[in-house]
Amino acid sequence: MSRMGDVLAGFHAAWEFESDSVLIRYERGMRTPKLFPALRERRIPLAAIAGVTLEPGRRGTVVLRVEPRPGADPLIEAAAGQLRETSDPYRLVLPAEREVLAEYYADELRAGLGETGPADRFLVAAPEAPLSFKAYDAKASFDGRTVRFRWFWTGASSAKWKAGDQSFPVSELSGVEWRSPEVFEGHLRLLRGDGAPEPVDQDPAAVVFGLGYGAVHESLPFAAAVLAAVRGTRGAPATVPAAPRRDPADVAERIRHLGELHRAGLVTDEEFSVKKAELLAEL
Repeated sequence: MSRMGDVLAGFHAAWEFESDSVLIRYERGMRTPKLFPALRERRIPLAAIAGVTLEPGRRGTVVLRVEPRPGADPLIEAAAGQLRETSDPYRLVLPAEREVLAEYYADELRAGLGETGPADRFLVAAPEAPLSFKAYDAKASFDGRTVRFRWFWTGASSAKWKAGDQSFPVSELSGVEWRSPEVFEGHLRLLRGDGAPEPVDQDPAAVVFGLGYGAVHESLPFAAAVLAAVRGTRGAPATVPAAPRRDPADVAERIRHLGELHRAGLVTDEEFSVKKAELLAEL
């Protein structure tokens, strides 16, 4: 995909399109899901994307979404399908009148995609340590190497209290289990590969969520950071394969589409000339 450097702003985020990635900057706001400002911004390499969709949304909106490859993003891996649709960090909600422009960028993204199967390593950077949050029974902290649980006497079970505060080097962990606090009995459990785990309220390697404790925007980035450390990667830059030369008919269609955007006033004269030259250079 050729370098664009253009920005497409939606209701809760803005996407900046680059030659090998999409930089997503999340905004703060009264109606913005709390997870978004907690993430601040994320760079998504094209090598981490499996597909792109553009569909009608609610109340006069359209939704542009990229589908991450399985195994490419530690945040999505830790979430394990438990995020609400509105908290999906890969969705950009736009006014319906911007559908034509969104379709243009969706096509550009699709043209730059390569392998779409499961990734063999994380390609998207995890949230950076140090991180911490309050669960119902403990304060959890992570400095990039060690996870620590400090029990609250008002919430911890007698088994956890007797076991004492816990420290877990990531080198001793095999994974992370996150259960959303928005469902019954949410928790964060550190997996050690040493047999069947105990019930979470008795397991000193687990903290329990509760009303107001372990919120998604605090506990999920924490889980993702620990998972990335366990896997031994911090989202190393992806090597993007060279894009194949395009079919002339496809280039002609894209130039026609670009011309429509130009006539509609959505693309300036300079942008039209530059983009047309880039498309012709790909023949």
